[in-house]
Amino acid sequence: MVLPPRLARFAQSLRRRWKSHLLTLGLLLAVLLGVQAWQTRDVPRGPAPELALVLVQPDGSQRSTTLAQWRADHPGQPVALHVWAEWCPICRTEEHSVTRLSADWPVLTIAMQSGQADAVARVLAQRQLPWVTAIDARGQIARQLGFKAVPAFVVVDAQGQLRAPTAGYTSEIGMRLRLWWARLF
Repeated sequence: MVLPPRLARFAQSLRRRWKSHLLTLGLLLAVLLGVQAWQTRDVPRGPAPELALVLVQPDGSQRSTTLAQWRADHPGQPVALHVWAEWCPICRTEEHSVTRLSADWPVLTIAMQSGQADAVARVLAQRQLPWVTAIDARGQIARQLGFKAVPAFVVVDAQGQLRAPTAGYTSEIGMRLRLWWARLF
């Protein structure tokens, strides 16, 4: 197979400089991991905090519960907590990923600083989001989880430990891999 000249030069350059490219990729990965560690530095390690929650159901109804009681509805498996805000453009980008994820895994979304339960229920209905959502009108739940910005994502494993926190955009595959990892280990 004969490559076009431009592609052939590119392939030759990769072969000659593969160590340099690998080093650049390693440095980029180190920077990204460092930024993620800094963004999640306040997320507590160990057991998930006991949180009192007011949940808005997909049908618009409301109920009071705790994080432990909600987790008890999903015994023996990790669950995801997704912190979002209705005013956050990055959160809007993640909506479809969270919806698809919630079809396969237990996901509790937390509407940070997005208004009271009725306002959040209207947003969920307008955007056709079938999520169970905890109301965090003043950002207290997000702070207890150690997050200062949205979107944020954290896994609570089957033993109730917080694992794999992220802040900022998280891809669907990234969310799924974190849950899968928590299930295996």
